Amino acid sequence: MKALQDLLLFIRTAELGSLSAAARLLDLTPAAASAALKRLEAELDVVLLVRSTRSMRLTAEGEIYLEHCRQALQLLDDGRDAIASGRALIRGTLRLSMPSDVGRNLLLPWLDEFLGHYPGIELQLQISDRLADVYRQPVDLAVRYGDPPDSSLVALPLAPANRRVLCASPAYLERHGVPATPQALSGHNCLCYMLSDYVHDRWRFHRGKEELLVTVRGNRVADDGDTVRRWAVAGYGLAYKSRLDVVQDLRAGRLIELCPEWKGEAAPLNLICPDRRRLNPAVQLLREMLRSRLDLLAEAAPAEGERP
Repeated sequence: MKALQDLLLFIRTAELGSLSAAARLLDLTPAAASAALKRLEAELDVVLLVRSTRSMRLTAEGEIYLEHCRQALQLLDDGRDAIASGRALIRGTLRLSMPSDVGRNLLLPWLDEFLGHYPGIELQLQISDRLADVYRQPVDLAVRYGDPPDSSLVALPLAPANRRVLCASPAYLERHGVPATPQALSGHNCLCYMLSDYVHDRWRFHRGKEELLVTVRGNRVADDGDTVRRWAVAGYGLAYKSRLDVVQDLRAGRLIELCPEWKGEAAPLNLICPDRRRLNPAVQLLREMLRSRLDLLAEAAPAEGERP
């Protein structure tokens, strides 16, 4: 941006015949304008303007460079107009379903930003852990963990390497101790998630070729993933959650990952739709944005409070 401002200052100075007038037009101090012009000449290793106390004129090199600068800025303006025009063409209604926890706490701010970029899009959002029927319900797309149960559905990967993690709050661990292995979960209060009336109380772990399936017990069960996460943060027990659901809590130290040498089961996040004909430009742009943000999140180094 500083380089562009230097070019614009040079153009306005040439047009007005005065560096101070160009500085006032661009809201720059005389010193800043003089430094910018010297910086530009130093980069080019030529004198662009011959200056005296009463006059200013372009050198031969300045005349040549001025025309190229004008063309360059016009191309940038054309590019900005093209982007704005393209955004205006992205319009329509997106009816999206997504899980409660990752939806509220991770994806929702990104959706707000997406709508800011494409004001022609209207979003109809369902936030629920109940699996949306994209054939019968008024839903175009669904963000869901795991592979779709129906092979005819189109699944676009968003976070294919995501897994579940065992975690608990520092307060709970201080009161009840840290389980050394998944086998020790029998001595802990485990917070369970329920989907379609099935309680997910068999937690799977593996380390190399060794695999464990641990049946857990606890005094709290919910069909809402965000509720289970909140219970864990509040110190009521251990949770077995998608890393995406708890990544912010892990980084902030509100939750601690346990038994990190044991990997939890895979929990890939996908964008699901019933037909490839639904993959219009708006859907493609949304998928690209979510995928890029999730990739950056996965690449970020663990912060204090999160074990690698």
